[in-house]
Amino acid sequence: MSKKHNFSAGPCILPQEVFEKSAEAILDFNGIGLSLLEISHRSKDFVAVMDEARAIVKRLMNLGDDYEVLYLGGGASLQFAMVPYNLLKTGGKAAYLDTGTWAAGAVKEAKKLGTVDVVGSSKEKNYSFIPKDYTVGSEYDYFHCTSNNTIYGTQMKSFPEADTLMVCDMSSDIFSRQLDFSKFDLIYAGAQKNMGPAGVTLVVIKKEILGKTGRENMLSILDYSQHIAKESMYNTPPVFPVYASLLTLQYLEKNGGIAAAEARNEAKAKLLYDEIDSNPLFETFCVKEDRSLMNVSFNITDESKKEAFDAAWKAAGISGLNGHRSLGGYRASLYNALPIESVQVLVDVMKSIK
Repeated sequence: MSKKHNFSAGPCILPQEVFEKSAEAILDFNGIGLSLLEISHRSKDFVAVMDEARAIVKRLMNLGDDYEVLYLGGGASLQFAMVPYNLLKTGGKAAYLDTGTWAAGAVKEAKKLGTVDVVGSSKEKNYSFIPKDYTVGSEYDYFHCTSNNTIYGTQMKSFPEADTLMVCDMSSDIFSRQLDFSKFDLIYAGAQKNMGPAGVTLVVIKKEILGKTGRENMLSILDYSQHIAKESMYNTPPVFPVYASLLTLQYLEKNGGIAAAEARNEAKAKLLYDEIDSNPLFETFCVKEDRSLMNVSFNITDESKKEAFDAAWKAAGISGLNGHRSLGGYRASLYNALPIESVQVLVDVMKSIK
C-alpha cells in the first residue's frame, strides 16, 4: 500500500526515519536483546535517552541552565491545571488570552484555582482572529497564551511585552519557527503535533519562578519542583513516546534545526494559501494576518462541489483533511514532517475541481 499524504491535526505525520528506528527499538533496543517496551526506566540505556531528550530541547531552543526540561504524562490538558497550581499565588490572579477551544479550556481550569482575567478574546467572532488590543500589567502572577490554534487556523505572530511571567501553550507549533524562547518563563506542548507520538508532554520551565505561590502541602505529582528533583522520573515516564520524541528532535537538529524547518513550513503554507486565495471555490475561516503556518482551516464555497472534491482528495491518497467537528470544512495540518510534495498534491486536486 502506498504511503498516504497525511494532513492529520494530531496525532500526526512523523519522519519515516523515526518510524523505522522506533520499530527497531521495539524489537531490540540498543542491541541488548530486550525491547524498549520492556526495559526498566532506571536502566542506563533509558536514562541516557531521557538525559539526551532533555538536553536537545535546550540546544534547539538556545536555553541555558536556568531552565529545566520535563517530559510528563497527562497531555497538555493536565498543564491547564499544573500551571495555575504552581504559579498562581494565594489571593493572586492570572491573565489569559482566549484564542480558541484549548485556550478556553486553560481558562476554565485556572478559574478553579484562583482569579483569572481574560484580557483578550476572539470568541464572539468564532475565534477568527488573534486579539491584539490588550495589556498585561504587573498585578498578574503570570500571563498565559496559546501560540497556535489548531481548530481555527490562527497563530500568534508576535507576543506581548507582559510585565509578569510569560506562559505559553505551544502544543501545535513548537519547533516549527524561530522564537526567542528565553522570553517565556514556562512553555508546554503535547508531543503529538511536531515532536513525537501521543503520550508525553514537554514542559520547559525557568526554575527560579517556582515555590512562590504560598500554597502549602502541594500534591507531589502536580508539583514541578518534585519532577525537576527527580529529573523527569518522579513516576515511571512514558518510555516509548520519550524515545520517539528524541528521535524526532534529532532528525530536526540534523536537518538544519528550527530555522530550516521554518523555511520549509513557510513554503508549504504559501503554496496552499496562494491556491485558496486565487481559487473562488475555497476560503479560509480566519483573517489573513493571523493565518497559521501549521493548520490551514478552510471551506468550500460551493456545496454542490463538495462531493466531487471529497472524492478527488481521497482518490489522491490524502488523509486527515476533514475539519474539526466544531468548525466543519477542511483542515490541512502542515507539520514539520509533511513534505511540500504532499501539499502540491492537495493543491493539484483543488485546481481540478471545476
